[in-house]
Amino acid sequence: MQTADRPGQRLRRAERREQILSAATRAFARAGFAATSLDDLAAEAGVTRVILYRHFESKADLYRAVLRRACDRLAAATGAPGFHAASVEALLAAASEEPAGFRLLFLHAVREPEFRQEMDEFRARSVALAHRHLASLIPDPAWARWASALVPTVAVEAVMAWLDAGQPDQATAAGRIGAAISGVVEAARSSSPESA
Repeated sequence: MQTADRPGQRLRRAERREQILSAATRAFARAGFAATSLDDLAAEAGVTRVILYRHFESKADLYRAVLRRACDRLAAATGAPGFHAASVEALLAAASEEPAGFRLLFLHAVREPEFRQEMDEFRARSVALAHRHLASLIPDPAWARWASALVPTVAVEAVMAWLDAGQPDQATAAGRIGAAISGVVEAARSSSPESA
């Protein structure tokens, strides 16, 4: 929990907003949207509810801003909308930098009915990105779609397990997650008529 500002210290609006978003990410990641009150959010940020309302119209507005921030940070870290050899390493680095944001996106937000549409759109973009990369590697369109839906899930679940295990050796983890993804791609390729 962050402490309140020292007397006389004022943050610029953008800095205060970032402070609130960071604190809200941690609070929402601990308990989810429904179980986190505005008082919890204000206490985590070291501000009053009045300050929260100066920056966000409602708790839902703040939650959406937190989700957008987490999505934007993840996209920036991984180089989305592209996909390259270092994407898995970048995904691990982003998760390591802000585990609460990663958990919020992939553990809590997907279970929040009020935000389901945003998360479904995020998932669809991830699958489309995977498909753009995998369609040229997997000749059978049905198996390319299968792999494209599975690869983001494998990557996210592998990173989540890595976080839960205490973040052991990031470079080794990237290689192992990459091997798991390659296994999915190879399974899809071996199912293609051309590879039989």
